[in-house]
Amino acid sequence: MLNLEAKAAIVTGGSKGIGRAVAAALAGAGADVVICARSEPETARAAAEIGDVAAGRVLGVAADVRNRDDVRHLVETAVRELGGLDILIANAGVGGGFGPIDEIDPEDWHRVIDTNLTGVYYCCREAVPELKKRGGGWIITVGSLAGRYAFAGGTAYNASKFGLLGFSEALMLDLRDHDIRVSCIMPGSVDTYFNDKEPSGESWKLTPADVARTVLQLCEHDRRSLPSRIELRPSRPRRG
Repeated sequence: MLNLEAKAAIVTGGSKGIGRAVAAALAGAGADVVICARSEPETARAAAEIGDVAAGRVLGVAADVRNRDDVRHLVETAVRELGGLDILIANAGVGGGFGPIDEIDPEDWHRVIDTNLTGVYYCCREAVPELKKRGGGWIITVGSLAGRYAFAGGTAYNASKFGLLGFSEALMLDLRDHDIRVSCIMPGSVDTYFNDKEPSGESWKLTPADVARTVLQLCEHDRRSLPSRIELRPSRPRRG
């Protein structure tokens, strides 16, 4: 059984959905975890609820990953409160920007790109020096199958996720000699709060727990092995 005691982790977008499931899984394995989301009440509530049943310590910090100062404060808080940093789960992301290119509002374009791609850059830029101080660690980005397979009306979202995959793979090459392993998990349809919608309850979809389980499996790999890209899809997708 995976034991992450004495490990410190940050999970962005950790107040609900995939991020919350990942934070709960890491804390359940003994890691101390800092979660962040834009809403301070939601973040504090999620941290308290996860911490009530987890082996590890769980803290909440309000932060918008699009804001570099917020991200710097997030990482500084995690390092100060937890004593360092071993794991970064760059999960925060948004949907939106869907439709023909001439109908996409520039503000919506920037919201998607700045959250799904620039936000990950900010998080990694602040986290990497701390991971190097620990002599290694994990960076796991949460992408999407939309990072390999484009769809009509998806220019903004596809651009953000194609970019995230390229970013993650280049980062992996930059950091592998520092014993920092970088993986990108690319889920298909997940029953979660995508595009500000409530979970649908459709049984054919992946669950946030499926993604969280994949994160733990990555952390279990021996240092000599590195699954750098993981495509995760429903085994029996919806028909019709």
